[in-house]
Amino acid sequence: MTERIRVGVVGVGRWGRVHASKYATLQGAELVGVVDIRKERARAVATLFGARPYYHHLELLGKVDAVSVATPTTTHYQIAKDFLEAGVDVLLEKPMASTLQEARELEELASRQGLILQIGHLERFNGAVADLDGRIDGLEHVEAYRLSPFSGRGTDVNVVLDLMIHDLDLLLYLAPMEVKHIEAEGEQRLSSGVDVARARIWTKGGWRVELVSSRVASRKVRKMVLHRAEGTLQLDFLRHRFSLQGRDGTLEGGSPRDSLREEISSFLESVRRREPPVVRASDGRRALELALMISDLVEGRCLREDGS
Repeated sequence: MTERIRVGVVGVGRWGRVHASKYATLQGAELVGVVDIRKERARAVATLFGARPYYHHLELLGKVDAVSVATPTTTHYQIAKDFLEAGVDVLLEKPMASTLQEARELEELASRQGLILQIGHLERFNGAVADLDGRIDGLEHVEAYRLSPFSGRGTDVNVVLDLMIHDLDLLLYLAPMEVKHIEAEGEQRLSSGVDVARARIWTKGGWRVELVSSRVASRKVRKMVLHRAEGTLQLDFLRHRFSLQGRDGTLEGGSPRDSLREEISSFLESVRRREPPVVRASDGRRALELALMISDLVEGRCLREDGS
């Protein structure tokens, strides 16, 4: 495929609008249309980026080669399925589905159709991760902190599926692990679901993971610390930097980058070359599986705002 790829964005709220802005500025893409059930929003975003507004995702069929789906999680399965069945490649925001069964079905459908199904785990394109050399062995302990002030966004799912899932995907990518035991608890603060979650994972390899995620924090934090006998690796996702402290001193690296632009460019390259994406459907399914395991524990041990 040498021509510009015809693309659309389904769901142009805050994040989908950013997807549309990236497509509109990439030379290899032609932003054909944007879809939103809020007609005023669809028209406004379409006008801003030189596309056509649509109000149902099926209106894009036959007009696009690829789409980004940035709608609420509960709609991911049906929308992605409709496009995959129509032969359209899909960049699907995380979490890829509401249930593990839905995720498996989408993964199998994309495979049968020979289509690209990339999952939007954005941190894979963060400069702190992209500039690391290979995977990480010899782990003893991992800490991950992902905190945000409350914005009201993403509250269709709990904080595990909204925020913590990013760190779960990174762990599965950087240091593949087999889970032995999980403990977790959460708190409801401002939304109707769990807003603060803490999880502890013990692996069959003998190392443990501690994760803290909050969407009601006083400030934004995106950090992972990986402890090894050889030294400590710190990843700062806000600064797109890593720091490796070992016996021979400290090595720093990473580079600031537009992670979403990198993600979308990578998706378009996969579409053009017909090659597997950086973040495959199987990656999204594995991260979702672990996130759902933690979610079940968190929902069962959630302290409500009233103390109940």
